[in-house]
Amino acid sequence: MAILNLKKRQIECKIVYYGPGRCGKTTNMEHIYKAYTKQVTGEMVSIDTEGDRTLFFDFLPMGLGEIKGFDVRVQVYTVPGQVQYRSTRRLVLKGVDGVIFVADSLAVRREKNMLSLKDLQHNLKEYGLNIFKIPLVMQHNKRDLSGEGLPIMAVEQMERDLNRQLKVPSFPASAITGQGVGATLKECLKLTLISLKKEMKLGQ
Repeated sequence: MAILNLKKRQIECKIVYYGPGRCGKTTNMEHIYKAYTKQVTGEMVSIDTEGDRTLFFDFLPMGLGEIKGFDVRVQVYTVPGQVQYRSTRRLVLKGVDGVIFVADSLAVRREKNMLSLKDLQHNLKEYGLNIFKIPLVMQHNKRDLSGEGLPIMAVEQMERDLNRQLKVPSFPASAITGQGVGATLKECLKLTLISLKKEMKLGQ
């Protein structure tokens, strides 16, 4: 749920990177933080709680445009993917405006991807949000590992597993090299902005 800051004339919205443990969510965020350093408006904050870690930072994307004369400030969060941190993941999704689901291309992580997507659907439902309606973009991460001889799934396989019903925009990526990282975030920001504009029209 975007927040209106009348004093600063800003709309603050929240994007969350979601996905199974070790899929590359943190690496995505670290790349964005460095690549868009001029647009980042503060430090990357890490909240450590009993072994899990939640990261977030604010940034003011250039060229996103305004909504009714308000600049758009984005808070970018990631959540711990490990199964035992379900309550933390649910908490971080509170007030979310857009989601980037990071799937792991490694063949051994196929089931973990599917379980994590179900977990996302369940946690969104807890806040009255529908996975089919919220701005959502999928990223097939770790595509670079094919060159290292590790068995990775074909993008077509991942699309069948994860995106057959959702039919959301998806991007092959390598968070380590940065390939596809910016494109994924830009698409999510674009969809989130369209959604916020609709919400504000309805709220008039």
